[in-house]
Amino acid sequence: MGKLSKRIGKRIKEIREGLNIKQFELADMLNMEPSNLTRIESGYQMPKEENLCKIAEILKVPVKDLFDFEHIQSKDELIDRINTLLRNSSQKEVEFVYKTLINLKQCE
Repeated sequence: MGKLSKRIGKRIKEIREGLNIKQFELADMLNMEPSNLTRIESGYQMPKEENLCKIAEILKVPVKDLFDFEHIQSKDELIDRINTLLRNSSQKEVEFVYKTLINLKQCE
């Protein structure tokens, strides 16, 4: 499947985990085989329209929230966005970010 199904799957999983609902519990509430939900959450299967509505209802979110995945990005996508932000920043701002990252690494 494509990028959209992967992002929707990640978003469903993110919301489900945030509500402390186990995957098999959500599958049971949907009257769906757990393996089907696994395929949806991993992006290998796009949920049917009626299942999108059921999932949103069970997770107590509007359907549109299942498509709110702007914040879910790969490491490479995040690095590209950070690089763009840094290129448009002042010397002082870049130094601040650098020092912050160095300090975070030292805390690990």
